[in-house]
Amino acid sequence: MKNNFNYLDTVNFAATVCDRDGIVLYQNERAIKRDGDVVGKNLYNCHGEKAGQMIRHMMETGSTNTYQIVRHGKKKLLHQTPWFDGSGAVAGLIELAIDLPDDMPVYLR
Repeated sequence: MKNNFNYLDTVNFAATVCDRDGIVLYQNERAIKRDGDVVGKNLYNCHGEKAGQMIRHMMETGSTNTYQIVRHGKKKLLHQTPWFDGSGAVAGLIELAIDLPDDMPVYLR
């Protein structure tokens, strides 16, 4: 049974999805608040050459990219990962931007 509830609209991290050509297909509310509404725009136009090379690499190889930034004094984790079509080919990318607490614990398991 399939429903129309959009789970990502109610989470507390930013989520953005683009297609194979870099066209933004979806942003949740938090991503729109962060970046403005860029649905329908090409993300290659919003990034510099180094980021564009990384995006192309992920599209070609299906690899992921994860890193931390500090913006406005807050740590954020950015995770960019491909999503795949029914045949297993890279169909685009998903980016999650998650606020990290200053005192985030690390557990060795």
